[in-house]
Amino acid sequence: MPHDDAQGAAPGRGTPPGPEKPPAPENPLTGGRSPWILVAIAGALAFTAMLDMNVVNIALATISTDLDVSPSMAQWAVLGYQLAVVSMLLPAGRWLDAGRGPGGPGGSAGGGGGGVGLRPALLLAVSGFSVCGMLAALAPWMAWLAVARVAQGVFGALLFVLMPVLVMRAVPASMRGRAMSVPATLGPLGAVTGPAVGGVLLDAFGWRAVLLVKLPVCLVALVVVARVLPRHGGLTPPGRQPLTDAALVGGAVAALLLGLTLAPGVPAWLLLCLAAVPPLVWWTRRPAARPVVDVVRASGVAGVYGAVFALAAGFAAMHYVVALRLQSGGGLSATATGLTVLAFPLAMGLMGPLGGRLADRVGPRPTAVAGACVTAVGLTLLALTGDHWTQADIAWRLALAGAGMGLYGGPTQTLVMTAAPPRATGIAGSLVQLSRSLGFAMGPALAGAAWGLAGGADGARYGLVISAVAAWLCVLLLAARRGGRGGAPGARSGRPEPEAAPAATAPAGGPEPGAAPEPGAAPEPGPEPKPEPAAR
Repeated sequence: MPHDDAQGAAPGRGTPPGPEKPPAPENPLTGGRSPWILVAIAGALAFTAMLDMNVVNIALATISTDLDVSPSMAQWAVLGYQLAVVSMLLPAGRWLDAGRGPGGPGGSAGGGGGGVGLRPALLLAVSGFSVCGMLAALAPWMAWLAVARVAQGVFGALLFVLMPVLVMRAVPASMRGRAMSVPATLGPLGAVTGPAVGGVLLDAFGWRAVLLVKLPVCLVALVVVARVLPRHGGLTPPGRQPLTDAALVGGAVAALLLGLTLAPGVPAWLLLCLAAVPPLVWWTRRPAARPVVDVVRASGVAGVYGAVFALAAGFAAMHYVVALRLQSGGGLSATATGLTVLAFPLAMGLMGPLGGRLADRVGPRPTAVAGACVTAVGLTLLALTGDHWTQADIAWRLALAGAGMGLYGGPTQTLVMTAAPPRATGIAGSLVQLSRSLGFAMGPALAGAAWGLAGGADGARYGLVISAVAAWLCVLLLAARRGGRGGAPGARSGRPEPEAAPAATAPAGGPEPGAAPEPGAAPEPGPEPKPEPAAR
């Protein structure tokens, strides 16, 4: 009877001995729920955090008038958030990885060991981000607004680091490409759509509503995280070292941005960029830099971080130049300009899921290289456009570049996160976001400096050339493979590396009959002595 049931037994009857029959273990983060719930929350939070980085730009003039401050002072509503995010990314990543057990951040179930648990870290980041946003919206004067935005940037940095870590823990290795494509695509989309969303809210409700746009998403995220993630792990005090690291990194970034921003008026301000060197050198010699350097060396994908920076800078430079050129030189209204530029995020959003599927099927590196090539071609064609721009000419080139960005985003994130050491995923996530954030900040500054120094239509063309060159540099950095884990099968395909198999098969069978025992072979006690075949 057992032989009869083995072939056609229903899934609920008996226990057939086949290897595929034992039920798969439950996901330690979601239990019986779908892991895509957490992936969706990660994507929504990535979109919101990037949206908040650019949504306030459209309201600066209104803030300046309402709070009775100069336009340059009102810019701190944006600069305070951006500088805090860039400064706190690496300290946030090190804090998440510090003192962890073998399971990674939050352990295998969201909080093992004595380190930082994934659930409490997410609740802290989302709630702090929301509260600081409400405080900024209630600001009666500029100093209040600036401090609230700086504090919000600190929690925003923690959110940026947590998103890829959450996705890594939520899905199996075979689905990481598709899962990583969700926050990797929605994050840049938030940056692109920020001014459009801010303009609608500003016209309808005023600048304070612009600062509250994040609240619905954050409230939903708080409910889902509190109900889905298990209650494991806690929070550990970060100590004083992260503040020193943030001051050094933030000071260097501020010097770079300030020099590039002021250079179009007075080129001598470019010398201010040299002031970024001492704090960076000081930081690299501190103990805090050692884990970061170790992660880059161990993962073997150091060039990918440079590629992320290059393409982010090229994308931001293109967006800056096209928006200004269409309105100033093309004579288009703000609405027509916004609709034209919308071709980029639409194509990016459509191609993002395809990029994730290709990463799971053919590997993240080939998919990322192909996407970067498509983006570089689109930006090159945009730079070669003549002086007379039309909406159609610009829209299809932007759509081509956006399609490439959609193919590129998720696979690049997968490549970095799967190549990182298991206990350093927080640092790896912070390095990716730091590279991306620096690119977003440096791109417009470089394009603006080129435009200001050249002037006129030539300045716009030079800005687009910078954008195209940055994209091709990204292609070269992605295509160049180096040693380390980044060249291992697990780093290329996004699947776990089969490290146990070589160890199990290392003894290449027993010695052949009639062969002398090898000097390195382990002794095998048994009834058959080894010297017998040799004697015969």
